[in-house]
Amino acid sequence: MSTVTTAPPGPAGPASPGLPAAPPAAPRSRLQRLLRGRVDDPAWVRPSLAGLLAGTGLLYLWDLSVNGYANSFYAAAVQAGTQSWEAFFYGSSDAANSITVDKPPGSLWIMELSGRVFGFSSWSMLAPQALMGVATVGLVYLAVRRVSGPALGLLAGLVMALTPVAVLMFRFNNPDAQLVLLMTAAAYATVRAVERASLRWLVGVGVLLGLAFLTKTLQAVLVLPGFALAYLVAAPTVLWARVRHLLVAGAAFCVSCGWWIAVVELVPADSRPYIGGSEGNSTWELIWGYNGLGRIFGEGSAAGGGGAGGFNSDTGLTRMFDSSVGGQIAWLLPAALVLLVGGLVAVGRAPRTDLRRASLLLWGSWLLVTAAVFSFMQGTFHQYYTVALAPAIAALVGIGGRLLWQRRAQAWPRLVLAGTVLGTAVWSAVLLSRTPDHLPWLRWVVVVAGVLAAVALTVGHLPVLGRRGVLTGLVAALLVVGLGGPAAYAASTVSTPLTGSVVTAGPAGASTGGGFGGGPGRAGGGPPAGMQPPPGVDAPSGAGTGDGAGAAGRPGGGAGPGGEGQVSDQVTTLVAEDADSYTWAAATTGSTSAAGYQLATGDPVMAIGGFSGSDPSPTLAQFQQYVADGEVHWYVSGSGAGGRGGGGTAGEISTWVAATFTATTVDGVTLYDLTQPAG
Repeated sequence: MSTVTTAPPGPAGPASPGLPAAPPAAPRSRLQRLLRGRVDDPAWVRPSLAGLLAGTGLLYLWDLSVNGYANSFYAAAVQAGTQSWEAFFYGSSDAANSITVDKPPGSLWIMELSGRVFGFSSWSMLAPQALMGVATVGLVYLAVRRVSGPALGLLAGLVMALTPVAVLMFRFNNPDAQLVLLMTAAAYATVRAVERASLRWLVGVGVLLGLAFLTKTLQAVLVLPGFALAYLVAAPTVLWARVRHLLVAGAAFCVSCGWWIAVVELVPADSRPYIGGSEGNSTWELIWGYNGLGRIFGEGSAAGGGGAGGFNSDTGLTRMFDSSVGGQIAWLLPAALVLLVGGLVAVGRAPRTDLRRASLLLWGSWLLVTAAVFSFMQGTFHQYYTVALAPAIAALVGIGGRLLWQRRAQAWPRLVLAGTVLGTAVWSAVLLSRTPDHLPWLRWVVVVAGVLAAVALTVGHLPVLGRRGVLTGLVAALLVVGLGGPAAYAASTVSTPLTGSVVTAGPAGASTGGGFGGGPGRAGGGPPAGMQPPPGVDAPSGAGTGDGAGAAGRPGGGAGPGGEGQVSDQVTTLVAEDADSYTWAAATTGSTSAAGYQLATGDPVMAIGGFSGSDPSPTLAQFQQYVADGEVHWYVSGSGAGGRGGGGTAGEISTWVAATFTATTVDGVTLYDLTQPAG
């Protein structure tokens, strides 16, 4: 087994004549190991790791505020959480706690704490996401180096850092950034638990996955079977102890996520905000319906699904490689699959407790299960979900590559490595050809480098490959083949303002097809009702279809939902007028529309119907009571997020308001003063 461990200090050698014996070296503390590395580390390890983490931080933090409020749906909830601790706990869309976002609040808490410390802004909201990306790269390095050494750990970390969809999501405020961090931390903890059958580390896995569940519900569970399998197979203890440890870790998972669910379910419905995304005001329904089975089977828009016309490329084995998804995640996906199989063959009949096999099972099951669910799910699917595959791909490239390289004296590992490199070069050229106007020369460079590297690997058993110059050239060629395309897409992602509900990495045209959906009631990609594009910015070409192009929007307080539109100064002034005298400065259909007005004014805006505009909250009677009590000042007319302003409770409210109050038009936006009945 090739696990790297810290070597204990050896005994002092015999003393030279006339000199005292040298004292034994003192063991390093954890802090010393953190700052100076392991005793047996080569001198280049610590500076290389520092360079990787610093470079990742620079990439993810560079011009971060260009993305403005990113996804304004979550940005408005973060703003609310900085103003109200109740909104913080529940994940409310507004500080007056009318309705929550359609996810548990775990992903919002760090951003909200940052906003409370530094003041709410684009930077204070997005910087924690970027730092989560740096931490994820570091954890991938740590997990891989325990199995394959520091060099391959650095390679895996670099692959993770430059994956285009990871660059996108760690500069955005969607829940996926924190989800990936927590799952990667759980994977590292699993490796540590497997090494010594450590119950303490395994309980940590349960806690981390529980927190991931509070971030994005059932998606966090997709990695759980592989983690359990790795421990059950390889932990160095008897079978009953392994089973008992897994049961304890399962209990830790339930406690880690269940406490919040239990509290929310026990609080009376009239004493908390409505649970957005649920039809029955229940977190349990939200977890298993809208964010659970509905996503997989597509059973209706209320369940987060709806296969017809939603943002769904064709399902099947090729979904991860198609024109909509391939450029986001698939650059090294075929290589990871090949190296997974090759690594398992290379391990062969190693002992049951072999950490290399356990790691391959852990990361391989993560990749296969998650990719299978993404490929075949019938409900709402977005390209950026695939960021959850990035750590597994990176780790498998590092671990599998090391196992085959160690056996390059044999013919089959050399041929597998050579074929993998050549195939990766050709596949990268295919992905790059999908954006023919973006660095057209790069695909030829990648192909040439791939051919040269494949030839060198084929004769890798010859002594000439051991020369430093030849080996350096081979490593450079391999980096060009594996990371040339992703690096180009990463650079394009960082240099492009990306805002809205549906965004993709890479240059224009890198991801085509699909729409933002999951059935009726889902928002499109254009500005919501009552909002216009920022001055000098045309409406996105995919407006209304959610084509995922990532429309450029103006950052700052005037940005509308996702930055795709903005509330005019006149409308902002009108809505904010005397807002302190009301619970909600305004109300409008759909969280996406409400978020724009709330971010522009800084005052609570009621999102009628929640994200899609179709949630039964508030009812017409409840809204009428709010108006009678003088709690809502303005009603902003429009079809809202999902174009369903004419149906359901949102439609009833719209009809009642239009019949009861006088309309005022400001900059093309129709508003009703709910304190001034008509006639």
